[in-house]
Amino acid sequence: MFAIDAHLDLSMNALEWNRDLTLPVSSINKREEGLRDKPDRAKSVVSLPELRKGKIGLVVATQIARFVAPGNNLPGWHSPAQAWAQTQGQLAWYKAMEEAGEMVQINSLEILENHLALWKTDIDDTKKPIGYILSLEGADSLITVHHLEKAYLSGLRAVGPAHYGPGRYAQGTDATGFMGHKGQELLKEMERLNIILDATHLCDDSFWEALAHFNGHVWASHNNCRALVNHNRQFSDEQIKVLIDRGAVIGAALDAWMMVPGWVRGKSDPKAMNCNLEVMIDHIDHICQLAGNANHVGIGSDLDGAFGKEQCPYDLETIADLQKIPTLFKNRGYSTADVENLMHGNWLRFLRKAWG
Repeated sequence: MFAIDAHLDLSMNALEWNRDLTLPVSSINKREEGLRDKPDRAKSVVSLPELRKGKIGLVVATQIARFVAPGNNLPGWHSPAQAWAQTQGQLAWYKAMEEAGEMVQINSLEILENHLALWKTDIDDTKKPIGYILSLEGADSLITVHHLEKAYLSGLRAVGPAHYGPGRYAQGTDATGFMGHKGQELLKEMERLNIILDATHLCDDSFWEALAHFNGHVWASHNNCRALVNHNRQFSDEQIKVLIDRGAVIGAALDAWMMVPGWVRGKSDPKAMNCNLEVMIDHIDHICQLAGNANHVGIGSDLDGAFGKEQCPYDLETIADLQKIPTLFKNRGYSTADVENLMHGNWLRFLRKAWG
């Protein structure tokens, strides 16, 4: 079944992890044998061939570069200009993938419909490009609010104002505080350009401020439920309900620490913690119960977000195993139409409304 993944850090994997994503996952992992610089070396689960194998023909693909002020111990760039340059390098990689026929940027309704039509043809899936919608994860790299229009003209269609920690336009995971005037200016410019607000990673204060000041389209590309894993990175039921009221779609994430409570990074084991794809369905089902339907959930796996097999469901070898989800969802009593909405329909309905 055709699938959409609403959050993949492909360019970060390609440039910072130095992975040739045009290769099979097995080849990527073989080349990384013996490397210890990152915890997920030789444990990758994502590549462009695996996306095709899993019929994941459309992804929301990120640019990401954090600015860190003095005293901020998170990894990141020491000036917004450096962060901007990093995102432009990431954009150059996406453009190189387009030139090679591996990917195609989806930035309008017409291009979206043409891409979907291509994926419905009998052409061998291995010959089809992966469509990508460009999203900025954390807005720190926007040197000024005016840089947002430059990014839009390069294809940017969604922005998450914050990532981890304090940011220049909003406060993110593990931080507290409001967006303030600068963040509100960003929201106003996003609304003018019809750029989607990604509520993912906003701390609670900034989340409520953003929704109060932004009248455009809102989604949450990769979030799970605080009721199941109690951490500020997750959404509370109250936040989920207001997103539902705003017509948002929430993408379920597959980072193990967000799936099961008590996960200890670098120590916990997915099998020992009983972290499997059924747990993903638990989070999806929780959102569906709050909504009273299956119209506000999707996949936003984050599977290449600086972790691999050591920190994802034990019954997932590569991202192609997302095709196991329809059976698991049906086993919970969901209809065929619900399954189609989860795998792609809800994201497509959202995009057609936002871009129509």
